[in-house]
Amino acid sequence: MSGTGGDSGVLYVVATPLGNQQDISSRAIATLGEVDLIAAEDTRHSARLLEALGIGTPLISFHDFSSEERLAGLIQRLQEGQSLALVSDAGTPCISDPGYELVRAARHNGIPVLPIPGASAAIAALSVSGLPSDRFLFEGFLPARSQARITRLDQLAQEDCTLIFYESPHRIVDCLEDLLTVVGPERELYLGRELTKKFETSRLGRVAEILAWVRADPQQRKGEFVLVLAGRKRADSREEKIHEGLRVLQLLAPELSLKRAARLAADITGAPKNLLYQAALQSASNAEPGQDD
Repeated sequence: MSGTGGDSGVLYVVATPLGNQQDISSRAIATLGEVDLIAAEDTRHSARLLEALGIGTPLISFHDFSSEERLAGLIQRLQEGQSLALVSDAGTPCISDPGYELVRAARHNGIPVLPIPGASAAIAALSVSGLPSDRFLFEGFLPARSQARITRLDQLAQEDCTLIFYESPHRIVDCLEDLLTVVGPERELYLGRELTKKFETSRLGRVAEILAWVRADPQQRKGEFVLVLAGRKRADSREEKIHEGLRVLQLLAPELSLKRAARLAADITGAPKNLLYQAALQSASNAEPGQDD
């Protein structure tokens, strides 16, 4: 397969289906059939896909535990003019999947790296979740241990963008319980299980509802999961400024005149000065007789 310049080959990062083989693109099929070698997360898994597609390109394993010698060997092949395709077990390589080191090494050696885009579980789940998609944070897999997971969730809980997580079947209940602990029962949550596969299920509800649903049905604890969590709802910025302005005003009022306290509170918080002053007057009028305003 021809490169894009120079004598080196090209590394193609090829997205493969999440489960439904019909989701693979015609460009991905052509690329997998034309490259000299396919670097796969699990050669046994990828061999089944290639067989179904009628592709006979040789496979070599490349994953998070591959040796430096394996990485160096693949780079040497590319430098010699061979073209390689990088695939993971499902979806887009390097998105919570192996491949980052190969892509980075290729770039450091001046080897062209081209994407062959396609399926991604995170984007697929976000697109059908019904939650805001204009801003989102992809977290991938949370820590395996509960305390570390809770700590990380605490750090993320105040984000106002949509959050996306991956989770495994043996941790899904524990993860949902920790979500309940950190963000409470009412935050909106979408759960997608086995997306695009035969036993695909998905549901949007509140955290407590999703947890109860998964607990009640053992079938909902099998497979691979994507969780899409609504971000924290922020109050209107004006309301926030007024709330903070009133708080600061209460701290300043005992030490200053009402006009000066209102002016300083407005300068500090950005809240409307007249509104704060009127609130201070109202508070003073409700105070006991003789209190200095």
